[in-house]
Amino acid sequence: MLSSLLAAAVFSLALTLTLTPPLISYLRRLHYGQAIRSQGPARHQVKAGTPTMGGVVLVGAAAAGTLLFARGAPETLPAVGLTVGYALIGLEDDARKAVRRRALGLKAREKLVAQVVLAGLLGAWVYFHPALGGGVRIPFWGTVHPGWWYIPFIVLVVVGSANAVNLTDGLDGLAAGTAGIAFLAFTFIALGQNPGLAVFTAAFAGACVGFLWFNSYPAQIFMGDTGSLALGAALAATAVLTKTEIWLAVIGGVFVVETLSVILQVVYFRLTGGRIFRMSPLHHHFELGGWPEPVVVRRFWLGGTALAVLGLALWYFGA
Repeated sequence: MLSSLLAAAVFSLALTLTLTPPLISYLRRLHYGQAIRSQGPARHQVKAGTPTMGGVVLVGAAAAGTLLFARGAPETLPAVGLTVGYALIGLEDDARKAVRRRALGLKAREKLVAQVVLAGLLGAWVYFHPALGGGVRIPFWGTVHPGWWYIPFIVLVVVGSANAVNLTDGLDGLAAGTAGIAFLAFTFIALGQNPGLAVFTAAFAGACVGFLWFNSYPAQIFMGDTGSLALGAALAATAVLTKTEIWLAVIGGVFVVETLSVILQVVYFRLTGGRIFRMSPLHHHFELGGWPEPVVVRRFWLGGTALAVLGLALWYFGA
C-alpha cells in the first residue's frame, strides 16, 4: 500500500512539473491572464496578466494519479467525481474572467447552485451507502445520527470547504502549500480505514508540491478558481468519506480562520461602519501591516502545519 501512495504522489508531482510549463506558454499566447481587483492591495497590481487556470493541470494530474494507483478502489470515484465537478465550475468561472478581461466571472448564484447540487449528490450517496451511512463522528463523544439533516450538513461542509480554500488563494503559494499540508495529514487518517482515499490524498499532496514550483513567489501561474474550488472539495470529500468532517475544521484551520476573518469584517462593517482588519481575508491584513508576501505565506504554512498536527492528535485520541 505504501508503494501505491508513493507512486501516486511522485506521478502526480512529475506530471504537474511536466505539463505546467506548456500550459503557461499556451495561456500567455492567448493572453488569458488574471485580472486584479482594484480594491485589493496596491502591490498586487503587478500580478495582472499572470496566467491563470493552472488548476487544470493540478487537478488533472492528481485525478490521473488516483485512478492509476488506487487499483480500482470504488471509494475514490465519488471523491474524484466531486473534485472534477468543482474544478469544472471553477474553470467556467476562470474562462469567463479571462475572455472578458474582468475580475468577475460566473454570477455568485450560478456558482452556489452548482456547488450545492454536487455536494448534495455526495451527501445522498454517503447517506444511502450501507457501509457509511448518515452518522457524524464527534471527537471524544461518539457518533450522532441527524437523519435527513445529514445531507444538508454535508452540503455545508463541502461548499464551505471549497469556498474557504478559494478565499485563501490570494497570495502566491498560499493555497497550494496549505492544502498540500492538509492532504498529507488526511493521508495518515485515510491509510488505516480507506486505502483508496489515501492514494487520492497522496496524489493531491504531490500535485500541490509540483504546482508550488511555479506558483510560489513570484508566481508564474495561478491555480484560479479551477484549482482552489477543487482543492477545497477534495479535502471535504476525504473528510466526508472518512467520517472526519469535524476534524477537517482543525486540519484545515487556516482556511477556517481566513473565512471567519471575512465574515467578521463584513458583519462588523455593517453594524458599525468600521473595520476589524486592515483588509480581509486575514492574509491581506498582515500584508498591509508591512509583512512581505513570502513571509505571510511561510508563516501561514507553519500555522497550517501546527493545526494539521493538532488535528491528527485529536483524531488519534478522540476518534
